[in-house]
Amino acid sequence: MQHVDLNGQTLGNDRALTLIAGPCQLESADHAQMIAGSLQEACHAAGAGLIFKGSFDKANRTSLTGRRGLGLDEGLKVLQSVKDTLGVPVLTDVHLPDQCATVAEVVDVLQIPAFLCRQTDLLLAAGETGAAINVKKGQFLAPWDMPNVVAKIESTGNRRILLTERGTSFGYNTLIADMRSLPQMARTGYPVVMDATHSVQQPGGQGGSSGGQREFAPVMARAAVALGVAGVFIETHEAPDTAPSDGPNMIPLSEMPGLIDMLMAFDRLAKAHPITL
Repeated sequence: MQHVDLNGQTLGNDRALTLIAGPCQLESADHAQMIAGSLQEACHAAGAGLIFKGSFDKANRTSLTGRRGLGLDEGLKVLQSVKDTLGVPVLTDVHLPDQCATVAEVVDVLQIPAFLCRQTDLLLAAGETGAAINVKKGQFLAPWDMPNVVAKIESTGNRRILLTERGTSFGYNTLIADMRSLPQMARTGYPVVMDATHSVQQPGGQGGSSGGQREFAPVMARAAVALGVAGVFIETHEAPDTAPSDGPNMIPLSEMPGLIDMLMAFDRLAKAHPITL
């Protein structure tokens, strides 16, 4: 079983749960530090690990008019401020091979968006940085096909890999989460993460933007943690309904401490009685 070490934290399917959480888009340094600080306090109290996430560019918005974010330079400054102020590892998406080396100078985990999980040049460029890589399984991809993705990154000598389930396309504007994918991907030996908020997204469901069913995000998180996973990915915001992107599936920040406490109770039970498949 592989483990991934990040700034004193160890992620593994047999280790205490790590939360990957933050807003969908980075908005400002003050905003990011506010959310990260709240999450850090809640995770510390519950005994969970934390990786702060925030995107500098939402390159796959539904509409041309959708707000994309701060951009690379300003976004990296915000992420660096979170690291400097709070000392937590940070994660962000990369979309192009030539972004990887620059982003890895600041960011602890490079995230490969689901739509791009088979882009060989992007995977190789990310792997070559030596940073930890979180690959989101494509909405179009079977979990048993993820070893091909893993092999591309491993070819660079990088074995600091996380694999994330974020739902599978099921008809128009709909996703479905198959919990069997988590133990299937765990057979690679790498830490597995459940994206609880994007798995309840309704892609393009509002015409010019995506919809979502945030009330089911805690359900997805609980179900995944009960299986015994390395982490849960959750997007959160203090006012999701006015957030610049993905508001319909984000969990309000005020609800996160209670959810984290509950998830850690499930995690302790799952890790004490692991499922072998």
